[in-house]
Amino acid sequence: MKCRFCAALLSDVFLDLGSAPPSNAFLSESDLGAAELYFPLRLYTCARCHLVQVDEVQKHDALFAGDYVYFSSFSRSWLAHAKRYVEVAVKRLGLDGHSLVVEVASNDGYLLQYVKASGIPCVGIEPTSGTAAAARELGIESIDRFFGCALAHEFVADRGCADLIIGNNVLAHVPDLNDFVSGLSTMLAPQGVITVEFPHLMQLVAQGQFDTVYHEHFSYFSFHTAQRVFEKHGLRIWDVEELETHGGSLRLWVCRQPAAHRTLPSVDKMLKGESARGMNSMDYYHGFQSRADTIKNDFLVFLLEAKKAGKQVAGYGAAAKGNTLLNYAGVRSDLLAYVVDASPHKQGRYLPGSRIPVVGEAHLRTRRPDFVVILPWNIKAEIAAQLEYIRSWGGKILTIIPKLELT
Repeated sequence: MKCRFCAALLSDVFLDLGSAPPSNAFLSESDLGAAELYFPLRLYTCARCHLVQVDEVQKHDALFAGDYVYFSSFSRSWLAHAKRYVEVAVKRLGLDGHSLVVEVASNDGYLLQYVKASGIPCVGIEPTSGTAAAARELGIESIDRFFGCALAHEFVADRGCADLIIGNNVLAHVPDLNDFVSGLSTMLAPQGVITVEFPHLMQLVAQGQFDTVYHEHFSYFSFHTAQRVFEKHGLRIWDVEELETHGGSLRLWVCRQPAAHRTLPSVDKMLKGESARGMNSMDYYHGFQSRADTIKNDFLVFLLEAKKAGKQVAGYGAAAKGNTLLNYAGVRSDLLAYVVDASPHKQGRYLPGSRIPVVGEAHLRTRRPDFVVILPWNIKAEIAAQLEYIRSWGGKILTIIPKLELT
């Protein structure tokens, strides 16, 4: 395998989670009689540019198909995050009714609804037809295609350049990284701005977030590697923010190299911070496997002891990260009876690999489990507040990352 950014040969394994089905390939009841396709889930570190990446063993158009079940709007905290971002971006960039905002991977319109409400023209680009249809129901124009250079050239010829391009948690999902970033550069107005958000590799390592690894996440970025990627395509990062989302993310503010935006001290500060952590050395990327194994083993010990004691354990949040954890640990419904999820698009289905049923929250109130494992730990506070009522029957909440913790 060659690095998807710099084309160097890859041989350094960062993490090997064995084989698993795609984390968002949920099953219907009729699927349970058929075999599932499992693919290797192994990450490499590029010794030249330090991009951590998964081998593309399944094509992205199969991973992000029309029946894709992730709809962003079912998380209240994520909606609040999107609304705050829009308020900041509109004010900071002086956007108005004459501006054009484009969001790549716009999902169900979770963010562009706030752009539209501000009276600013906007367009979403979203390859999964189900989520794009949901966005159109909100009155948001959506283009059902994968983004890249070809689409960017067509868009500019038809609509002109964008004043703001938004890419939240999409950079990691791109198999052809150079084509994608080149497309961003092509679509951007001379003084326009691109903002991208992605989980920070430094936080993944620091907090043992191995469950954020799945086939849909092709790349895992440090800041210094992301800077190299954008620079290759004539773009400059002029500001960077650290966010709490997804266990610790970065938001980059990017422009064309000659644009008037002044590069802020935050950029140099972030580079120095990563260097101080050792992220520019291959030694930093060794030893992560043992941390993942420790977390997995602690989780299994808990589940086995709970079963031996006659306790019922349920899950909350049928998230992709939960599927990575469950499949790597080999957990099935005998140890985790069911998983509750707020999205009707997931209820009535079964988790890929583990085949644990996904149910609505009413099931939780009826069954009264002794423990509820919050699988999407990145929104733990939101879910824990929602599940406060389980304490009335002595129920306890459990999280696994960065360590097993009962509350």
